[in-house]
Amino acid sequence: MNMAKDKKTTISVQGTAIAIVSQHQEDYICLTDIARHRKTDRSDDLIRNWLRNRNTVEFLGIWEQLHNSGFNPVEFDGIRMQAGLNSFALTPKQWIEKTGARGIVSRTGRYGGTYAHKDIAFEFASWVSVEFKLYLIKEFQRLKEDENRRLSLVWNLNRTLAKLNYRIHTDAIKDHLIPAALTPAQISYTYANEADVLNVALFGQTAGQWRAATPNMDGNIRDHAAIEQLLVLANIEGMNAEFIRMGLSQPDRLIRLNQIAIRQLQSLTSRDAAKVLDSKPESIAKRLEEKRPHGKRGGRE
Repeated sequence: MNMAKDKKTTISVQGTAIAIVSQHQEDYICLTDIARHRKTDRSDDLIRNWLRNRNTVEFLGIWEQLHNSGFNPVEFDGIRMQAGLNSFALTPKQWIEKTGARGIVSRTGRYGGTYAHKDIAFEFASWVSVEFKLYLIKEFQRLKEDENRRLSLVWNLNRTLAKLNYRIHTDAIKDHLIPAALTPAQISYTYANEADVLNVALFGQTAGQWRAATPNMDGNIRDHAAIEQLLVLANIEGMNAEFIRMGLSQPDRLIRLNQIAIRQLQSLTSRDAAKVLDSKPESIAKRLEEKRPHGKRGGRE
């Protein structure tokens, strides 16, 4: 696990600074910092003593078997048989190298130390001090609540921006794509069709395709969008309105919007952008064309 690129946070627990690293929605807490609460100058020794305990080895093994498909059960059995003996010794690095463990991470350098998944860190904290563990859990929960509150505010703001820009988008459709002779049903289809231009450009699928693939999820595809996707959606809605006024055909607009969405998402996040938008513009245009009822075409026809 490369923690240098992950999000780092520090909380204070009974006067002790505890580092937390978040990666892929998982939190790793610094065991070295927890150990310093009890032994400031011998934190590594405290961690090694904890690892010598047979109950600790059993706990770590069960955790890895539940969460780590690459865990080595043969090496684990050998360690478990020796755990608790006077001659038994185990360091975090040895545990990781022998078993392929993921729950514990050992780092060197200026910001080095031993980190563990929050499940394991709370277990270690309990071994150090039950009182300290309770305060650690309390501060950790407060941190997560603050993070969730901030994320919720940003998500709602971007959702509102997307809705406001969508009004601009629908006005452009009304002024440039909907002749007065169309029936209300035809007008409704045109709006939905143009909404799917944005959906396919950004999410790689139409609203109907998303509902078919996720029948148990509530709301629509945009309700489950990431913050970055909502921000890009707000941008491409305004751009599509301008493209409509410029008289660009629907396939041309779709390809341009997809290219813009890819560039903007890559700028907003350097991780997993290709997975979010991995479809080629030409195949996307074909997919949207296949969705339309027979005889319907996009653009200004």
